[in-house]
Amino acid sequence: MKNRQLAQKLYIKTYGCQMNVYDSGRMADVLAPLGYTLADTPEGADMVILNTCHIREKAAEKVYSELGRLRRLKTAREKQDGRMILAVAGCVAQAESEEILDRAPFVDMVFGPQAYHRLPELLARLKRAGKAVLDTDFPPEPKFDYLPKDVPEPGAAGTSAFLTVQEGCDKFCTFCVVPYTRGAEYSRPAEDVIAEAARLVAAGVREVTLLGQNVNNYHGAEPAGTETWGLGRLIRELAETDGIERIRYTTSYPADMNDELIATHGEVPELMPFLHLPVQSGSDTVLKAMNRRHTADDYRRLAGRLRGARPDIGLSSDFIVGFPGETDADFAGTLGLVEEIGFVQAYSFKYSRRPGTPAAAMDAQVPETVKNERLEVLQDVLNAQQLAFNRSCVGRVLPVLLDRPGRKPGQLVGRSPYMQAVHVDDPIEGPGAIVRLVITAAHANSLKGVVEIREAGAGTIGERVTA
Repeated sequence: MKNRQLAQKLYIKTYGCQMNVYDSGRMADVLAPLGYTLADTPEGADMVILNTCHIREKAAEKVYSELGRLRRLKTAREKQDGRMILAVAGCVAQAESEEILDRAPFVDMVFGPQAYHRLPELLARLKRAGKAVLDTDFPPEPKFDYLPKDVPEPGAAGTSAFLTVQEGCDKFCTFCVVPYTRGAEYSRPAEDVIAEAARLVAAGVREVTLLGQNVNNYHGAEPAGTETWGLGRLIRELAETDGIERIRYTTSYPADMNDELIATHGEVPELMPFLHLPVQSGSDTVLKAMNRRHTADDYRRLAGRLRGARPDIGLSSDFIVGFPGETDADFAGTLGLVEEIGFVQAYSFKYSRRPGTPAAAMDAQVPETVKNERLEVLQDVLNAQQLAFNRSCVGRVLPVLLDRPGRKPGQLVGRSPYMQAVHVDDPIEGPGAIVRLVITAAHANSLKGVVEIREAGAGTIGERVTA
């Protein structure tokens, strides 16, 4: 008689970046053979995993607050003669390590982002030892080699999916914890990426977003194993995969944008004309203190080269205000760069100390009131640019990948090539279709469109409708 795993419920709460979303999916994959199926809420779950992110301010305290709420569910479950295994994963787990078990001794497992492929082993250790299990080592073997390859891919329930191609960081920006939590840079072999993309297509995916902490520094072994491919070469290969109609990638490091990748933007139509390219500051003094390997002028020239290769490309970026030592003149440099480049979207944050990073110990920490004032000014400019770009889309035809229902009956929502949410009433086709929409209205964070009536396949991205 064959052994059968008892059905058990698994709840995963994911914080932070897209790579964490991908990782959570793979955690579910490795636990599925043990009988775990995903639950929508932690209530009644046999195992709860908090997949954490350490980028945002007070990230660890938010995790401890959530653990306090989960402790009550765990205790209630035990009173009913049941058990809830409570685990903390991801970058906070890597950074806090044993402190989590000290502050929250009711937690059963703590493991970092390089250890989740060992989840079945960790559960076995927990059962044998009867006490909390900790695994925050960086393994010598790539975790991707040990993940299931015969299951539906994470995020593949819809039309878009993330696909991790590179992980880790060797740049050591002075404000960032990623090198300490994700480890050194590693690029997956191109053959593995291509095979995973094919499985995504088989699951109904039409758009893939290639993920990496420094994704444009991808240098994976090509299928023959004798050379390495850069990201541009990988994108060209993926664009030849039947069923992949859209390709994106994030997050990029300006100094790693090479000629091949820039040319790919102009030569591969499947690569969407939208690039998230974090600059962080417009001041060379601040950029040097951040250990960024570019200057403000380097970024300006790079933006010009990208627009030369793909004139309709939209740029997005990240900004940190109030970095230690930032003066009014430094901040004015950031505003000047923003005004000159023009961004279709952007993310901006106040600098906050990350324990263990060089910037946390720097002198001349900027007062909180000054950081708040600067952030408000910067966000006003960035929001105005985003709204202006959205309004410039009115009257244009944009191909929109429909992916979810809207709030109104018969309404669907999709994504434009520029990552804008686009609402359409009575779209004729359903989720998964790419429809050409005439944009009729623009708002701060979304667009509205109507289906264009014309021959299928005619026209180009963003052409303007004429009377």
